[in-house]
Amino acid sequence: MEEFRRMTRLPPYLFSIVNELKMEMRRKGEDIIDLGMGNPDIPTPKHIVDKLIEAAQKGHNHRYSASKGITKLRHAIADWYKRRYDVDIDPEEEAIVTIGAKEGLSHLVLAVISPGDVVFAPNPTYPIHQYSVIIAGGDLRSIPIGANRDFFEDLLTATKQTWPNPKMLIISYPHNPTTAVVDLEFFEKIVDFCKEHKIMVVHDFAYADLVFDGYGPPSFLQVPGAKDIGVELFSLSKSYSMPGWRVGFCVGNRDLIAALRRIKSYLDYGVFQPIQIASIIALNGPYDCVEEIVNIYKERRDVLVDGLNRIGWEIEKPKATMFVWAKIPEQFRNMGSIEFSKMLLEKAKVAVSPGIGFGQYGDDHVRFALVENPHRTRQAIRGIKKIF
Repeated sequence: MEEFRRMTRLPPYLFSIVNELKMEMRRKGEDIIDLGMGNPDIPTPKHIVDKLIEAAQKGHNHRYSASKGITKLRHAIADWYKRRYDVDIDPEEEAIVTIGAKEGLSHLVLAVISPGDVVFAPNPTYPIHQYSVIIAGGDLRSIPIGANRDFFEDLLTATKQTWPNPKMLIISYPHNPTTAVVDLEFFEKIVDFCKEHKIMVVHDFAYADLVFDGYGPPSFLQVPGAKDIGVELFSLSKSYSMPGWRVGFCVGNRDLIAALRRIKSYLDYGVFQPIQIASIIALNGPYDCVEEIVNIYKERRDVLVDGLNRIGWEIEKPKATMFVWAKIPEQFRNMGSIEFSKMLLEKAKVAVSPGIGFGQYGDDHVRFALVENPHRTRQAIRGIKKIF
């Protein structure tokens, strides 16, 4: 077979090392507590499921749908933005339904990035933020992020050192995996910087609702002029616990939305229409179901972080996301995140995600996903305590 050049550009999937070991241990009968993959386990709220069932029973909903999303859902998206963030969205020209945020982001990058175009993405970050650039043939440049770094200083340095000029910046706050959060002033600086340097902005806002302790995340589009240069993506996967439904949306700059709409018209026929109809009910419906989901994640966060702190693994409670980004304890740090994750799996029977899977600057961390109930989480802590 010929070499598949696009595939050879993709780095090895580093999570597979731990995943294969996890499956091998499970086949041997080991009880593994899996806090690795961020796969929401909370059932979708009943009123959303009921609407799906109702819509699925109508034959006319079984036909091909519109790749840009049905009209009523795009209007629901615009209404949602107006209610939540007082941002005006034109449902015809500035909104498009996507097959989850991941598909929307990767196809947007494929539509607008050409071979040789430079794209900035944080490091560490959610893998598709980086890999979408590689798949599109672009030139990826990493901006390191972390507690002791100045993002804008690093961004300016990278811009000065880059030729040709960078074309796009991909960001995501609240951030996966680091759980970092920002205020509106951060986005104001982003808009000013990217306007000055003629850089497009793609903001992944997947964790807009999974926030704790009174923190309220701003939308990138709240900044005046943000729509001139960028778009924002949202997913119903976390807020409404609809991960397997694969539905989200992209809103903002009409030229970028038009590019995404055009490439999607060649690639897909849109999300299954009953799912879109149920998504209208989710966005227009009561918010208390989201609050209940958030409270479940908050309890899990508290049980995990309090338990780890008790056994000597000092971690601050994140203000957002469904993850805990934990710096590897000093006595194990020289192992690196893959070997440390393997040790947790083999000796504590706990699976976590090695930080290097999110980029080389994450190798001194591991990520816990809050996808187990408090009882199982306490069991995981007892297993980790044995190592300590």
